[in-house]
Amino acid sequence: MSLQVASSPTRPWLTGMSEAIPLLGGYVPVAISFGLIATQAGFSAWEALAISTLIYAGASQFLFVGMVAAGAPLWLVVAMTLLINLRHVVYAPNLAPWLPPSRLWPWLMHGLTDQIFALAHARLPQLPAAQRLGWYTGAALLAWLSWIGGTALGALAGGELVARWALMGEILPFALPALFLVLVAPRFTSRRWSLALGLTILSALLLTSLGLTNVAIPLAAICGALCFQLVKFGHSEKTEHAQGERHE
Repeated sequence: MSLQVASSPTRPWLTGMSEAIPLLGGYVPVAISFGLIATQAGFSAWEALAISTLIYAGASQFLFVGMVAAGAPLWLVVAMTLLINLRHVVYAPNLAPWLPPSRLWPWLMHGLTDQIFALAHARLPQLPAAQRLGWYTGAALLAWLSWIGGTALGALAGGELVARWALMGEILPFALPALFLVLVAPRFTSRRWSLALGLTILSALLLTSLGLTNVAIPLAAICGALCFQLVKFGHSEKTEHAQGERHE
């Protein structure tokens, strides 16, 4: 999958939006599912919208709704939500080299999701530095608004949609993971990436099978990142050693 798309030098935010449109195929169905689940758990439509607007954290939102509905203490809900989102500690340093300085970043990082990270990590290096802020703003804003819109649809009409098409209730939760796999799959083009991604997947599966579901994602991400860096260092050392032998 190639991301070499011509960008507009005057409207990079519009380019970001256009290139983020495929993400809607995963965002909207899962957001509909969240809106429906939230209202079924006793939240109002406005409360579901507030969660998607302010928390905007995918899996953490489902956990948040489930724990609150079950009567869990607020401190535990907050702690578990932060734990699941710990993977952003890995995301941010990987994007930082491609991001220009701006006072807007503390606000724009609210839009850094798994899929936006995957898209930005591949696309930002291809853009001139002057266009990166605009591109990221457009892509992140479209994804965020689509998530809010999907939540509204699910909260207001999700029950009717599932009642009319029962299979939809089974399919919706898998839309976002499927989309993320499509974005990650092109990375399996080198041994370094394949090893890191493979270790991440295996770590997540192992931790989940051991019952450590809530920490599976952040710990697996850390394992994959460490593997990626170790392979990089090993490759650099071999290259330097080979160059030294040629000079001799």
